[in-house]
Amino acid sequence: MKKLLFISLLFAATCLYSQSWTKQYDYVDDCICGLAKVSKDGKIGYVDQKGNLVVPLVYNEAMTFNEGYAAVKLEKKWGFLDSTGKVIIEPEYDEAGSFYEGLAVVRKGSKYGFINVSNQAKIPFHFSMASGFSDGLAAVANENEQWGYIGIDGKLAIPYKFTFAGRFEDGKARIMKGGEMVYIDRAGKIIKEE
Repeated sequence: MKKLLFISLLFAATCLYSQSWTKQYDYVDDCICGLAKVSKDGKIGYVDQKGNLVVPLVYNEAMTFNEGYAAVKLEKKWGFLDSTGKVIIEPEYDEAGSFYEGLAVVRKGSKYGFINVSNQAKIPFHFSMASGFSDGLAAVANENEQWGYIGIDGKLAIPYKFTFAGRFEDGKARIMKGGEMVYIDRAGKIIKEE
């Protein structure tokens, strides 16, 4: 019994010691892709699983990693890091979302478009608002602020006819049409509530 208690205490002490580095930060996020977002005094960086600082605390805002990349904001512009902490897209965007299905939604000026990890505009910047891809579709708004959905190819998959459009999850998305919130399927048809 004493041996078991000693082993338990040793294990607990080792775990606490290995995580003691977290106390030096104001915030520590979950470790994703081998890096965790941390912040101190309003600046954000990333550490590895042992608490070693990999990306300096220089960013004003940052996202957690998704698909191996994280959007980071330096001063007033957004760019992207890879999972080693290397800058792969220099900060040049006014707004940025995470990569989903190989594309990230970004805003330049007043228009949104979608880029790949090589910083190529795969879907042109002509949306007044947009969200990231999910289930192969992304919610986008036209100049009249009507929402619809595009596919990965950039083509309109569900016409602009909603006043709000959420992300697809498990084949359905929440939308607002005519002041009513309902769910639609991937064909744009309203799903009846059960």
